[in-house]
Amino acid sequence: MSEAVSADHIALAHALADAAGTIARRYFRQAIAVDDKADLTPVTVADREAEAAMRGLIAAAYPAHGIIGEEEGPLRADAEYVWVLDPIDGTKNFISGIPLFGTLIALTRRGRPVLGVIDQPVLRERWVGAEGQASAMNGATVRCRACASLADATLYATSPDMFPGDDAPRFQRLKQRVKLARYGADCYAYAQLASGFIDLVVERDLKPYDYCALVPVIEGAGGRIADWNGRGLDLGSDGRVIACGDPRLFDHARSALLS
Repeated sequence: MSEAVSADHIALAHALADAAGTIARRYFRQAIAVDDKADLTPVTVADREAEAAMRGLIAAAYPAHGIIGEEEGPLRADAEYVWVLDPIDGTKNFISGIPLFGTLIALTRRGRPVLGVIDQPVLRERWVGAEGQASAMNGATVRCRACASLADATLYATSPDMFPGDDAPRFQRLKQRVKLARYGADCYAYAQLASGFIDLVVERDLKPYDYCALVPVIEGAGGRIADWNGRGLDLGSDGRVIACGDPRLFDHARSALLS
């Protein structure tokens, strides 16, 4: 384990996932109101209550730490340590009764993700990655699979509609070169990449609470995740993401997107 992440940090991350998961299960496949945010994405009482519960636990344990959450916005975002929270990544799946969503929890130090959790509370699957150690799902080590060729790769994205304008033909070029392209799994696709069942996830317009938790999980499983220019992800990244189980696949995917 690196000096940036302590056992107490990891224990708190588990507690945050437990709290958010309890709330998500309570509301899943129930008749609840769905509101539209300013960007027309949906939000529910489950999103709001789960984030509030996590914020309360962080404030009690580390009152000097910062928090960036999808629903309540930033608090001390310039702190050395900042927790980055997405209480329900995949709200559209959540409100549709489809268990392809998850709680994303990251801890960043000086802007760089050093601890990440992807938690699927209905299936009770939890991926944890921390700088300096191997990633695990429910305590068992996970590893990305080898896949050096786009022609052999399984590609995921949340939706083809997330590639407007000039990015639409770029993504189409990539899609035409892979073996299989699928959509709709949100953060669950990245979890399965870390577990060795998916080779490539490409997306754009992600926010820090969408991608920060993914970084330690994928890197700790032997994969590579960066922006479309090959730069490592941090709180200031532009939201265009390439995640590869096999690092040899990265440059091939990037070339297809940007050629």
